Amino acid sequence: MQNIIDGAIASVSSVLQGKPSQVKLSFACLLAKGHLLVEDLPGMGKTTLATALAKALGLDYSRVQFTSDMLPADILGATVFEKASSSFRFHPGPIFTQLLLADEINRTTPKTQSALLEAMAERQVSIEGETHPLPSPFFVIATQNPSAQFGTFPLPESQLDRFLLRITMGYPHADAERALLKGEAGLSRLHDMQSTLTLEQLQAIQKRVDVVHASDSLLDYIQRLLAYTRNEPRLAYGISPRGGLALLQVAKAWAFLHNRDYVVPEDIQAVLVPVFLHRLELAADSPSDAAAVLDQMIGQVPAN
Repeated sequence: MQNIIDGAIASVSSVLQGKPSQVKLSFACLLAKGHLLVEDLPGMGKTTLATALAKALGLDYSRVQFTSDMLPADILGATVFEKASSSFRFHPGPIFTQLLLADEINRTTPKTQSALLEAMAERQVSIEGETHPLPSPFFVIATQNPSAQFGTFPLPESQLDRFLLRITMGYPHADAERALLKGEAGLSRLHDMQSTLTLEQLQAIQKRVDVVHASDSLLDYIQRLLAYTRNEPRLAYGISPRGGLALLQVAKAWAFLHNRDYVVPEDIQAVLVPVFLHRLELAADSPSDAAAVLDQMIGQVPAN
């Protein structure tokens, strides 16, 4: 199994060169059965990463370009009266896929954003009193532009919490950018990508991640971290129990990616910021930023 997932990571990394941490965190998120939010400026490779992940995992996927005039029915689907049969029939929307690429999700209104809440939490869609199950597995990989960009709508806290982790891309280093300019990475390789694992292999790996061991002392460490966020005056509120579960599940996936069947504190520390940062809000007039608070927390909270 380790060779299979290493091959998938290498395949995506060949398209998105110079971003090993982002690629590995993305795989950790999907192996932990979570949804991924990728945030950065336009043109930084967010959509390229999402598309490469979809191709590497070999899943059916749909891409939806979110715009300000989009309605929930454009994503979920709608029940339509068909004259020929004199009956109503549900026409599923693009969300009925194994992997949904929600491109520039914060370009649409909160009303349309909220259409994803039930789907992301419960893997189902309810329309006009009828529940429609989504395919299995079901992942959302969403991209968003920084909130300061023109024409964006902030994601509500409930929507942000549905994402297991959030990553940023950043500018490529010089060698990776040169490879991109020479056509040795990016879209030139993306079109030629092939699936590197089957659905059965993906599900088997996810089951292996589920049983990665976390000791009682490791759980104590997670609880100390949660307590720190809840008692930190620079934060408006702390991390919820669901956020603690998210940290544990991503840490298990991170341990698996490093060929271990048990979690160590370093796994927690490696994934803590992308799991916690989008779940926190600074208190009014706080002189710090949330990332600085988390960095300080990692340094102050004892691991054992």
